[in-house]
Amino acid sequence: MLQQTRVVTVIPYYRRFLKHFPDLITLADAGIDEVLHLWSGLGYYARGRHLHRAAQMIRDQHDVIFPQTFEEVITLPGIGRSTAGAILSQAFGQRHPILDGNVKRLLCRLHAIEDWPGKAAVQQPLWRLAAQYLPHGRMADYTQAMMDFGATLCSRSRPACGECPFAAGCLAHRQGRERELPASRKSSQLPLRHTTLLLITDTEGHVLLEQRPPVGIWGGLWSFPECDEEADPIGWCRKELGCDIEIQKPLPLVYHTFSHFRLKITPLPARLLDNPAGAMEARPLLWYNIQQPEICGLAAPVQRLLEQLDQGDTINESHC
Repeated sequence: MLQQTRVVTVIPYYRRFLKHFPDLITLADAGIDEVLHLWSGLGYYARGRHLHRAAQMIRDQHDVIFPQTFEEVITLPGIGRSTAGAILSQAFGQRHPILDGNVKRLLCRLHAIEDWPGKAAVQQPLWRLAAQYLPHGRMADYTQAMMDFGATLCSRSRPACGECPFAAGCLAHRQGRERELPASRKSSQLPLRHTTLLLITDTEGHVLLEQRPPVGIWGGLWSFPECDEEADPIGWCRKELGCDIEIQKPLPLVYHTFSHFRLKITPLPARLLDNPAGAMEARPLLWYNIQQPEICGLAAPVQRLLEQLDQGDTINESHC
């Protein structure tokens, strides 16, 4: 949960998640909707899907015992080299380097490495340095200390060099460049994409939701039926859903920011007139009762639009 998400945001999600899934078997046996429901609002939903699938793999392929070799751990979904090293060093005391964002920042400053640490050409020397500093004991303490050191004393914007025990040997500090290093990624304007979400309600006020494909943006989550911005929504519904709708007044535009693009959403409320064909039966659809919500994963803007339908709240720009 802490990958790409701040600690203060994670804590309540973490507590709810562990209360609902107290052990690996409970998580592995759960449906993906249960998992994504508790993940809703955290963003980067592939993390939740990977966690669920990893629990199933440990249940089915490792007899419910977490694997203890690097080669086995790194095959689990969502676990890369640094995460595998962190797990094995902290849980089993094994000698493996890690290279999360905090450690990258620490090593870049200590050795005055110029370029952005996300580059492949910079990663290789950073991994060598991370391995070079490994102790031969107390690996769990060392690994945690490295992450905490980068998160506190060697923080991104306000490094506490006056309190740092390594300040004398830190090249960035000697050069007075601790605030310049590591270099930031060159920013570029995110491309803007457009879509129309159909907020279709039936006579009882239930809202039609459709489950998205298991991979891709909002993979496995439930969202409103989505049609291309240029498409005629009435004709699209007849063709794709086999139903007739009456378009109502559009809601304000919603802008949602992903890591690699921004999405402009046109929320288009509509009323179901009839359902003459059986197309709905062939799609993963759900009539969602806002007053008695289903246990299912909802993307943050979908959740807010549902609340707006129910309460008339204003939708603000959100990030994922």
